[in-house]
Amino acid sequence: MKFLKKFLKFLLVFFALLIAVLYITDTDYLIKAVRTIYLKGHTTAFLEDYKKFDNQAIEAGTPQPWNNHKDYNTITITPELEKSNQDWGTVAYVIIKNDSIWFEKYYDGFDEDSKSNSFSMAKSYVSGLLGKAIMEGHIKSLDQPVCDFLPAFCEGEATKMTVGDLSSMASGTNWDEAYYSPLSITTRAYFDDDLAKVMNGLKVVDEPGQTYKYASGDTQMLAMVIEQATGKKLYDYFENSFWKPLGAENSTLWQVDSEDHDLVKAYCCIASNAKDFARFGKLYKDFGKWNGQQVLDSSFVAKSIKPRFPASPEYGYGWWLKQQNGKDFFMMRGHLGQYVIVQPEDNVIIVRLGYQKSPDNNTHIFSDDISTYIAEGYKMLGQSLN
Repeated sequence: MKFLKKFLKFLLVFFALLIAVLYITDTDYLIKAVRTIYLKGHTTAFLEDYKKFDNQAIEAGTPQPWNNHKDYNTITITPELEKSNQDWGTVAYVIIKNDSIWFEKYYDGFDEDSKSNSFSMAKSYVSGLLGKAIMEGHIKSLDQPVCDFLPAFCEGEATKMTVGDLSSMASGTNWDEAYYSPLSITTRAYFDDDLAKVMNGLKVVDEPGQTYKYASGDTQMLAMVIEQATGKKLYDYFENSFWKPLGAENSTLWQVDSEDHDLVKAYCCIASNAKDFARFGKLYKDFGKWNGQQVLDSSFVAKSIKPRFPASPEYGYGWWLKQQNGKDFFMMRGHLGQYVIVQPEDNVIIVRLGYQKSPDNNTHIFSDDISTYIAEGYKMLGQSLN
């Protein structure tokens, strides 16, 4: 009994000292990381972790349900696609052809209305909100300096950084995109309760606007710019600019850093479902038009889905760009394999949501699962990728 008491006392002192050290070293965000992620058996953010964080609700307006195609769900999923969906933990796979649901299948207890984390698919929405702010005159152009909105970036090379640089991942900051390191700024940003403070501590170490380097911090800074420019919280601006006008059928949630600071995690973390995520792909496929209304400027859309830098043809302004068998696809893309994949000439949208990517993840720009979701989807449609 005495040994047990001593041991428990030792543990109490140890954890008290550990917590003190975390606060002293400004790494107390790890307490939230342990509580919400690591103690749940995960080494990184997971599909339904939004339930563990503060969120702001984004309401739906008048729902505009997708029509079902005349051939809706009449074909059997290909064996290779079904195996991939099982092996990689797909929870939703949807094919939309000519703006109608052609095929949909859900797994692991998920259904058409189930919410899951968008992760970095949110970056496409934020880039779209930049286009909306330019369209409405809140921001002059892609060339307007970030310094006009964020005073922390008004010295040295930072004065050259533009809002377009943030959207195209060319800020030149020292952001380190490391998901699995508990001490990286990416992890800090995910768990810290004062995200603006984290962003304002970034340093511009390379000349902005010269080269592409994927950095979630760029999108987070862009969100802060948009809030300053519009005078609106990003989640409210999103609700009124896109979520309601595009006829989402379900309300959604956007994670914020904390109730006190109320800044959205703009680089990630919108909780929604496959068919509502697909609406933004349709908007860009139709060059900003929705039901005959120009919701987003067509020239901004056209620029967004083309590479900015010839040396980095995989990225435009907030959208990933991929060629497969002679066809050009653009896509929203998120951690663990969240995708809205668009082929405008064929009028096809493919959505996949799930727990993980294929095992080759992080070995090349586009993991093999993306090619599988496209190729097998086209096989099901009976179309050729040649």
